[in-house]
Amino acid sequence: MPQDFSTLRINPDRMLDAFNQLASIGATPDSGVDRPSLSEAHLAARKWFREHIEQSGFEFHTDGAGNHSAVLPCDDSSAPTLILGSHLDSVPNGGRFDGALGVMAALEVLKTVRENRIKLKVQLEAMDFTDEEGTLVGLLGSAALAGHLRQEDLQNPRGGRDRLLEGIKRAGLSESGMLSAARKKDSLAGYLELHIEQGKRLESAKKDIGIVTAIVGIWSYRLSFIGKADHAGTTTMEDRRDASLGASSFTLEARELVLREFPNSVVNVGKMEFAPGAFNIVPERVDVSLEFRSPNDEEFNQLNSALLDLAREEAERFGLELKTEFLGKHSPSLMSEIARTAFAEACNTLQLSRIDLSSGAGHDGQSLADLCPVGMIFVPSVDGASHSPREFTKWQDCVNGANVLLQAALRLAG
Repeated sequence: MPQDFSTLRINPDRMLDAFNQLASIGATPDSGVDRPSLSEAHLAARKWFREHIEQSGFEFHTDGAGNHSAVLPCDDSSAPTLILGSHLDSVPNGGRFDGALGVMAALEVLKTVRENRIKLKVQLEAMDFTDEEGTLVGLLGSAALAGHLRQEDLQNPRGGRDRLLEGIKRAGLSESGMLSAARKKDSLAGYLELHIEQGKRLESAKKDIGIVTAIVGIWSYRLSFIGKADHAGTTTMEDRRDASLGASSFTLEARELVLREFPNSVVNVGKMEFAPGAFNIVPERVDVSLEFRSPNDEEFNQLNSALLDLAREEAERFGLELKTEFLGKHSPSLMSEIARTAFAEACNTLQLSRIDLSSGAGHDGQSLADLCPVGMIFVPSVDGASHSPREFTKWQDCVNGANVLLQAALRLAG
């Protein structure tokens, strides 16, 4: 990279203006955003993004999975593409920074490269991936682009088949289009992403940048504890086959299991649904939404076996039947040494402090990790808040992250 590129910086005011415009779409009264994937608010944000891309003078691109992007071509039309990006969808009643910062920073990098008339050896693309948050399928857009999306993923999505079909219709997409959105491996030069940390490690360590070493694997199931419905007043405690007992005991014991035997992993029961669901009926069935995460493949597989064994034990303990429904899996993904080195050199150039850390959240980069060099950086989250309107990152930290993204992209793009 020519030496004079080391002084290049993004335009922080321009990026802030775009970020604030985006944050107004789907805004909630408590300073958050509500833009679940393919909802009306999400589609409005994507419409704004497309218009902003075109008004900024870039080529706009979309594919069968609904991924939206700005393209900055190089002189060689056959050159591979370095993708920068994240996502514009949010969790219900989420925050302004999750995903959106990465997309706006990616687009700002393209603007900076173009206005400085820098000749690169690759195409640059600033991308908004579809459904990173998993409202419908989870990592839908990046999985489709990587060729990992399967028909069974669309037939049995974690958000429900009807909800997926409604979203596809609203967005003007099709299942066949999603399944044919894959790009060839040799067309990709790499993928880089800036994201807020969604935790306290950077803030606690008083560091500017976190260079991600690995993205955790995520496994999800629906566990159904099935007993027998009876009168809640006339059935003795000894005679009950109460599904809630198995579900509740499993939830508590799963926590203890992970704390005791899997210190690098986490487990979560995010939802329980009771049937029949009345005050005066012993629950016949409780459906438990189970998710667990680990950055290590071996531990990930061991945790899967241990949790399913535990569920069977708790069901048997309370005289219940157990049904398990597999909802999806993303294996742990190591980040590229090439990308991590580029980020480290960028931090040195910018005189920013850094630490290495793993990502406890899933991200689109894990879909692409077997196709091209993938790298990711975090910037501090105030008080670690995320997936909440309390989510906040100081703007200077956002600017620092965007400048690291710019400098790393220049290194990878030649």
